Amino acid sequence: MVGVNRVDITPEIGAYLYGYNPDTISDSINDRLTATAIAFQYGSTCVLLISATVCLINTELSNNIRKQISKVSAIPETNIILSSTHTHSGPRTNGTTGWGDIDTEYCNKIFIPQIIKAAKGALNSLKPAKIGVGTTDSYVGINRRQYDADGIIKLGQNPWGIFDKTMTVLSIKGEDDIPIANIIHYGAHCTAAGNNIEISRDWPGVMIDRLEKQSGAITAFFNGAEGDVGPRLTNGATVGNIDYVMELGAVAAQDALRAYKTIKEYKSVSVDCVAEIIKLPYEPRIPLVEAEERISLLTNTTVNTGGLKHYYLSNVIASYKAGESEKTHMEIPQSIIRIGEVVYIPFPFEMFSEMSIRLRHYSPYTHTLCLSNTNGSNGYLPSQDQICRGGYEIEVFMHQNVQQLTNDVDNHIINENLKMLNEMQRHSS
Repeated sequence: MVGVNRVDITPEIGAYLYGYNPDTISDSINDRLTATAIAFQYGSTCVLLISATVCLINTELSNNIRKQISKVSAIPETNIILSSTHTHSGPRTNGTTGWGDIDTEYCNKIFIPQIIKAAKGALNSLKPAKIGVGTTDSYVGINRRQYDADGIIKLGQNPWGIFDKTMTVLSIKGEDDIPIANIIHYGAHCTAAGNNIEISRDWPGVMIDRLEKQSGAITAFFNGAEGDVGPRLTNGATVGNIDYVMELGAVAAQDALRAYKTIKEYKSVSVDCVAEIIKLPYEPRIPLVEAEERISLLTNTTVNTGGLKHYYLSNVIASYKAGESEKTHMEIPQSIIRIGEVVYIPFPFEMFSEMSIRLRHYSPYTHTLCLSNTNGSNGYLPSQDQICRGGYEIEVFMHQNVQQLTNDVDNHIINENLKMLNEMQRHSS
């Protein structure tokens, strides 16, 4: 059984946007923002996949929304995935020092109630369904960790860098062959517009609209491993303007249609969900003397990574003065949802693409789809081979928590998720 519902989550013009600077204010609406909920039920198991066209969703906010949906629907919180598409042309639903505070008025008046409405509408429209899956190679994304001649990393385009080129379309039809919904999965930053002042879903919006028109089904986009992947823009950069949104969106639309047209068979499938607490190891705190010295040398203490570094060092100093003890690991509630041979694995991080490729290779399932910025937001999660190179994403990773996650955290999170995938396969067989 499948049900779908879509709602409008567009903020009012004049709202702050969650772009690269904390003072970016919208002056118009290029295309309206949406939240799409898709409910799947098989026997006593019911799950919800929700895609919201915003940049990031604060972990506390995400948990709150999922709890509220669980309360009104009786679906376990663990069976609900809430994902953001990562458009930088949407409202502040995260709140990070250096990028601007969370827009609580927008969240309370529009974002929270509308997402709950989308979930309830999806659950109220359940009907017998069957699915088909298609894939294609897509070059909408490109590794964005550009190397200068001296090896310095900057945001741009790296033609030698790794990225996950697989685009997957899951298509859902009723038993009467009437289209119900599509889910597109691909990993790339939604920054074709970048630090613009128009509200927009960015390049996925064009892709979504085109596949909807061609298929006749409501379509949702779930972003994959986009931590080190930018949009492949013709200006050679990782940001542009609305013209680049339309240009790259048209390419993405062609790719999504090509994947959709490869689907030859639709069939009824089972649905499952497995949930556990996974643990990611921490490094010890930096020494108090080092934290005090580093904070005294900061010149930028408010904007972007400067603001984040000041916040991080202030918290380290405060933790020592409060007599706090060292923590050994970060605990993350993890839920993996399976729809037939398709599994959706949420990551509350902007994960690097190598992890997605590795997980898919070792997974027991045909289509293993990792979702960045899902069920919370904890910053970047780089692959360990990139940490030594530094750069923007690594700077953020190293200043996200009072204690930094270990450099080999990618191995830990991959192995923890593989254990859950193998457990799910044993359970379903």
